[in-house]
Amino acid sequence: MTNLLHIDASVRSFLGEGEKHSSISKMLGQLFITDWKKQHPHDPITYRDLAEHTPNFISQDWLGAVFTPEEKRTQVHKMILSESDQYINEVAIADIILITTPMYNYGMPAALKAWFDQIIRINKTFTFDLARGDFPLAPMFSNKTLILLNSCGEFGFGEGELREHMNHLGTHIKVLSHYLGVNQFFEIRSEYQEFGDQRHRDSLNAAKHQVRQLVLELSQDQTKAKLTA
Repeated sequence: MTNLLHIDASVRSFLGEGEKHSSISKMLGQLFITDWKKQHPHDPITYRDLAEHTPNFISQDWLGAVFTPEEKRTQVHKMILSESDQYINEVAIADIILITTPMYNYGMPAALKAWFDQIIRINKTFTFDLARGDFPLAPMFSNKTLILLNSCGEFGFGEGELREHMNHLGTHIKVLSHYLGVNQFFEIRSEYQEFGDQRHRDSLNAAKHQVRQLVLELSQDQTKAKLTA
């Protein structure tokens, strides 16, 4: 079986396709999960809506607990880190991490950044060794797939496009995904939302098609992996 971790980050709800102010990124996520379940009905899925249950921001006390040796941590330290521990455990068992999010001010929502900050943690998801020279950080997890489904009000955020230099969403998450043990990264984007014209409809339809194709491709990969295991 394949373990999926599904993270939604939009502050909007998915109210139904075509509904005004309904989350496009969450809609794409539901499409992925629905198609995945058709192929793999018994695969376990862990779900988090970060808008409904927003992760706490890290603090000085949090850092103090992180850098206290585990054998010396007090009950207060353990309580401070309990949220982080839970998120990390969910990432640890996940084979596929599905993140859906809109682009807010050319980057990720604060809740999603808080989630990453809680997870990317020394001696839990990465090690630090100055013997490695100028690149002392190394991930502790491996062989995970991250799928980023996002929506944008503007357009042209892809590689070589008009607003590539303004894309601090996909590029940031791809960098961070390394420290979640991700070695296979996919990004599917729906654009032109603020324009609401035919370009937006075409972009959304293209994103849906890409989601369905990705489910098929990953399902085939999973089948091949089982046959060769």
